[in-house]
Amino acid sequence: MRLKVLAPLAAAGGSALAALWTFPALLASAFLVAWGAEAAQFLISQGLALALLAWLQTLPEFAVEAVIAWDAGKEPARAQLAIANLTGAIRLLLGFGWPLVYWVHALARRRAAPAAGPRLPPIVLEREHAVEVLGLIPPLLYFGVIVAKGWFGAWDACVLIALYAGYLALLARNPPHALEHAKDAPAASRWALSRHGWRRPAAIGGLFAAGGALLLVTVHPFLESMLAVAALLGISQFFMVQWVAPFLSEFPEMVSTVTWARRVTPAPLALMNLVSSNINQWTVLAAMIPLVFGYSHWHHFGSWSAFHFDHAQRLELGLTLLQTGLGVLLLATMEFGAIAAGLLFVLWIAQFLVPEWRGAVAWTYGGWMGVLALLFIARRLPLRAPGYFWDTVRRKHDRPDPRRAARPTGKRNGEDY
Repeated sequence: MRLKVLAPLAAAGGSALAALWTFPALLASAFLVAWGAEAAQFLISQGLALALLAWLQTLPEFAVEAVIAWDAGKEPARAQLAIANLTGAIRLLLGFGWPLVYWVHALARRRAAPAAGPRLPPIVLEREHAVEVLGLIPPLLYFGVIVAKGWFGAWDACVLIALYAGYLALLARNPPHALEHAKDAPAASRWALSRHGWRRPAAIGGLFAAGGALLLVTVHPFLESMLAVAALLGISQFFMVQWVAPFLSEFPEMVSTVTWARRVTPAPLALMNLVSSNINQWTVLAAMIPLVFGYSHWHHFGSWSAFHFDHAQRLELGLTLLQTGLGVLLLATMEFGAIAAGLLFVLWIAQFLVPEWRGAVAWTYGGWMGVLALLFIARRLPLRAPGYFWDTVRRKHDRPDPRRAARPTGKRNGEDY
């Protein structure tokens, strides 16, 4: 797919009519990989299953980013589009995706048990999810160094990839979930888990393979058809790269997370799916930019070049770093509630609708982070993530979670509420 300029790409090869078959095909692929991930958490750690899911779901985004970085290597004026796509995708997942998961979860829980529990219950994360929450911190800190120096190259890409490898190694220390908890999984996941011997991993792998193959076949014409519509509507190139393309490339991810959020038990899984994708974006996806850009520059001009940021790109990255850092602090309590979800969405939609407000939004993110830090220091908010992280790394899973013990539970249609 040539993403030289998105509007001509869409006009040349895209057809809005392709959405008639690509849209349901993408839905099917999203369900298949989500079922595979729900089954895989009983064979490997849930975090590794989500990491594999994130890889499959972000393949379209990798394809888009790679073509943009390649074109930027031969025409440096287009370099801003590579950062626009990266920052737009991250801010979309956090500012729109996280709140979407929460509100779908809260509304579904109220419908399932209107008289039970708080009116707007938070999503309560599992202890092992502290690895994903704190796994965002190292790439954010290192990217702060990258933004401060104003460029990044092949060595920076290697550091980011190494950070991701370390994150996967920590996830691998978590044990799989016990099979007795699989009773609430979807029928397809239960079917895969009911196989015996080698047929069980083969069935789970088949769900991933079928969903991934369908995604690869479908995403190209789906993106082109949607971009064709955007081009016909006269949407600007920068807006298309920063918001339209990321939304379309992450559509399968939104489908699976909303599906999980509607069911009370796997709602934390939905949120961690997006967090895992955020880690993927800040490490491997970001690392791909200087590698592809540098190789493209060498291919066309005979010399390797690092990827340099201009002032506007540094502002975009700074805003995105602040938003993600705020997300880490919000999840450090190991809960995600209505106030956090509502304010994250309001700040995202504000800078989305009025780009001139990005500076004010960045200051708001920073101020909110400062308030949370003070509340943690004063112990007015519980800072659970570090303790849970060390317990998980040391494989201490025997302590009960006091937040869950204090809450009434029940059953409705075979699901906890």
